[in-house]
Amino acid sequence: MRPQDVPILLKIVALNDPNWQLQPLSNMLRISISEISESLNRSRIAGLIDFKKKRPNRLALIEFLEHGLKYVFPQKPGATTKGILTAHSHPFIKQFIKSDENYIWPSFEGNFMGQTIEPFYDRQVEAVKDDPELYKLLALVDVLRVGRVREVEIAKSELN
Repeated sequence: MRPQDVPILLKIVALNDPNWQLQPLSNMLRISISEISESLNRSRIAGLIDFKKKRPNRLALIEFLEHGLKYVFPQKPGATTKGILTAHSHPFIKQFIKSDENYIWPSFEGNFMGQTIEPFYDRQVEAVKDDPELYKLLALVDVLRVGRVREVEIAKSELN
């Protein structure tokens, strides 16, 4: 698997439409059609999407996110910089978790200072600006990558 496979699958889940098309998906995620196609092939082999590569296997995806993600794509908060909020700093997640520290995806257009969490792919910040649902899902996934036990349990519950 490659890091961009996670946002691609989450976007397909967020679309909730088995008739989605590659070109609009590519435009929304700012990932090339060929990269999406290769990603879907990897996800099919891993059992995370059906044979026709249209419907994510939600149970397998949740199992992977909950139990495998932090080992396959580990993350340690990095240097403090400017960006957009993620993990427990995301506005939706803040209602459950109180913290004085911010985690961010680095972005010159961001309005917040915080510790860096590397996004899954280069243009992820651009993609989430137009898609609040994908933004929320990716922030929840970041909680699974960097959160403490209680935070991870909240993220698991919300993802389910």
